Amino acid sequence: MAKKQGPPDVASPGAEGGGKGKLKLIIFIVIGLLLAIGLSVGGTFYFMSRGGEKPAADEAAATPAAPQRQAAIYEVLAPAFIVNFANAGGRQRYMQVSVALMSRDQAALDGLKEHMPLLRNQLVMLFSSQEFASLATPVGQEMLRQQATASVQELAQKELGKLAIEQVLFTNFVLQ
Repeated sequence: MAKKQGPPDVASPGAEGGGKGKLKLIIFIVIGLLLAIGLSVGGTFYFMSRGGEKPAADEAAATPAAPQRQAAIYEVLAPAFIVNFANAGGRQRYMQVSVALMSRDQAALDGLKEHMPLLRNQLVMLFSSQEFASLATPVGQEMLRQQATASVQELAQKELGKLAIEQVLFTNFVLQ
């Protein structure tokens, strides 16, 4: 025999409770996520602002311990150095280099100025002893700059008894 079926528009009681339960679960998850995000942002701001503030006692203790670095002083060696060197192929090559000395002690730099002819001679000899192929690369130019710095520091140590300069800088470098 035929089975009785209820009207199609009447829903079963279990389906209605399941829909409301899922909706409540979604609402609780969203609220939980918003709460977690809010706590994370709040905690980040708290710790970031707390780490940025230093007590006055800590700042006072740290200031004298750090040595004050003096401003850099530059001495340009004019005129520019122009040297020639023989290439392996027999062709004459020329190099023009403008040099500046960097120091932080004006008195030592003034003392080194008295020995400028000796300093220029050392640099000319150093520059003219180089090979063209090695100077054509940035690495070769940096190596030459470091050699020039060591040469000038050695001269200053011998003549003045202290290091008068920190670096030799090339402000212009031309190879032909």
